Amino acid sequence: MTASTKKIVSFSLKTAVLVMAGWYIYHQFYKKNNDLKQFEALTSQINSTHVLTAMSIVVLLMVVNWLLEAFKWRYLTKTLVNITLWEAVEAVFCGLTWAISTPNRVGEYGGRVMFLPNRKRIHGVFAMAVGAFGQIIMTNLLGLIAIVWLFYNYIPVSTWLFCLIILVSILTMAILLVFFFNIKWIVNLLDRIGFLKKYHRFFEIMGRYKKRELLNVLGYSMARYVTFTVQYCIVFHLLIPQFAFFPMVMMLFVYFFITSAVPSLDLLDVGVRSFTASHLFSYVTDQKIAVIAGVSSIWLINLIIPAILGSLFVFKLKFFDRTA
Repeated sequence: MTASTKKIVSFSLKTAVLVMAGWYIYHQFYKKNNDLKQFEALTSQINSTHVLTAMSIVVLLMVVNWLLEAFKWRYLTKTLVNITLWEAVEAVFCGLTWAISTPNRVGEYGGRVMFLPNRKRIHGVFAMAVGAFGQIIMTNLLGLIAIVWLFYNYIPVSTWLFCLIILVSILTMAILLVFFFNIKWIVNLLDRIGFLKKYHRFFEIMGRYKKRELLNVLGYSMARYVTFTVQYCIVFHLLIPQFAFFPMVMMLFVYFFITSAVPSLDLLDVGVRSFTASHLFSYVTDQKIAVIAGVSSIWLINLIIPAILGSLFVFKLKFFDRTA
C-alpha cells in the first residue's frame, strides 16, 4: 500500500468513526430528550445554587473517574511501552468515542490501543482485558452482596432458595478472585487450545502481572467504582432528598451488576438502563420519573460528554506508521 493510499484510508477511517459517533450522540439525545426535560423540570423546583453545586461536583467526579482509568491504563501498559499520563488520557477518551457506537462498547479496545505502537496493539488488547477484569470483579463482588440484601429485604423466597442464592454468590465471588489473582491460569488454558497457541506472544502479557500489580489494578477499579457511585448518590439525593442512603447505595450496586451483565447494543439503545433502573428502584422509592431522569443525566455526563471530548483526539491516530 502506497503512502498516499495509507493516508486516504486512515483519513476515511477517522472520518467514519466521527460520523458514527456524531450520529449516535444525536440519536441518543433525540431519544433521551424527554428524560432530560424531566430532569430539568425536577431541578427547576430546587434551589438553583444547590443544583449548580451538585452537578458541578458530578462533572468533576466524571473527570476523576476517567482520570483514574487513565492512570490504570498507563499502569497496565508499562510492561509494553512507557506512555505519559496525557497520552493515557487521550487514549481513554478516544476509546470512548469509538465505544459509544459499537455493541457492548467493544470499540473502546480499538480506539484505545491505537495510541500504542503498531507492534504493541494486540498485546494492548489483552492488557486492557486485565483492567476490565478488575472492574468486573468490583461490580460483581459488591453487586452479589447487594443482591443477597435485596432478596432478604424485598423479595420473599423460601429458606432453601435464599441459602442457595448465598452459596452461589459466595462461590462466584471466590472463583472470580481466584482466577483474577491467578490470571496465568487463563494463559495456560488458552495455550491448550490448538489454534490459539500460536498467538501466545500476544496473550502471554496477562501472565506478566504479579499479585501485587493485580491488587493495584483492583485498587484503581475500586476507586472508579466508588467515584461513580458517589455521582449517582449526589444526583438521587438532589432529586429525591428523602431517599435513605443505605438502600440507595445497595440498589445502585444491584443496578450496576445487572446493567454490566446484560448484553447491549448501544447503537440501537432500547433504554435498557432506564428500564432497569425504574423497575429495580421501585423496591425502595416510588419516584420513578426522578430515577429515570437521574440515570439519564449520569449517562450524559459520564459517557456522552467524554465521547465528545474524545473526538478531538481521533485525528491524532496513526493507523499505519507507529511502528516503534
